[in-house]
Amino acid sequence: MKLLTYKLQGDEKERLGVMCANAFQRFYPLETFGLHFQDMNDLIEHIKPEEMDMLRRSLASVEGETLNYDEVIHCAPIPHPRQDIICLGMNFKEHGEESARYKKEAFERDRAYPVYFSKRVNEATPDGGTIPSYPGLVDSLDYEAELGVIIGKDASHVSREDAFDYVFGYTVINDVSARNIQTRHKQWYFGKSMDGFTPMGPFIVTEDVVKRPPVLSIKSQVNGVLRQHSSTDRFIFDIPHVISELSSGMVLKAGTIISMGTPAGVGMGMIPPRFLMPGDVVKCDVEGIGMITNVVV
Repeated sequence: MKLLTYKLQGDEKERLGVMCANAFQRFYPLETFGLHFQDMNDLIEHIKPEEMDMLRRSLASVEGETLNYDEVIHCAPIPHPRQDIICLGMNFKEHGEESARYKKEAFERDRAYPVYFSKRVNEATPDGGTIPSYPGLVDSLDYEAELGVIIGKDASHVSREDAFDYVFGYTVINDVSARNIQTRHKQWYFGKSMDGFTPMGPFIVTEDVVKRPPVLSIKSQVNGVLRQHSSTDRFIFDIPHVISELSSGMVLKAGTIISMGTPAGVGMGMIPPRFLMPGDVVKCDVEGIGMITNVVV
């Protein structure tokens, strides 16, 4: 299933929907199925397995009023994450190499442990939203197409074998980054946490319809030119490793978002580097999950 958050024209209330199985770009409001949740965080935390099963069955046969996805106001599927996003740095070998080259550092090829960092998100940017360029503050704005993993229930001391049982679904994330801020502060938090730096969406695709483990292509384009193209089977540290390791020392609460890292092809990795400018159109695409399109302003 593909779940979404949206608003109606002229109404600021965030609403939930589920995309139709057999009708292009149309969806049902979640209330059609008698399900009422405050927001996507509330749904992830409180929806019962039998309600999820009912929703799957009903999509095949329900007859009711649908809405056109292109005629509503898009929101990120989780507009206001309850916690910072947990991110993986340099989780593709080739991206680690290009990052080290840009920073004129040696790349540690055989790391035994992942690099984790957090990303503050006051409000995630939806598909079709804008990415602020922060003139005068940011001079090296960059994109990073990533797979977002959303935890579906509190996870503590989870084994690798059981990790996917704790995944609610997947989404697309653009981990927008200000490289000069990262370099200046010698760490990544501020340079990746500015308002507007987390485009996310367009949907949450539930875990049950995605192969275990996911083998999905990841791509990004800038102004129609392909920049990144890799696959989730090239993660250095895979989803079960990350969930198992993190949950060994902290509870991953329902609704936690883990962004699994970006492949090579970002702007800083090009020779010479090519950073985003106002007017650029950035597309991030994960096979089977969706594509988000955002314009730099």
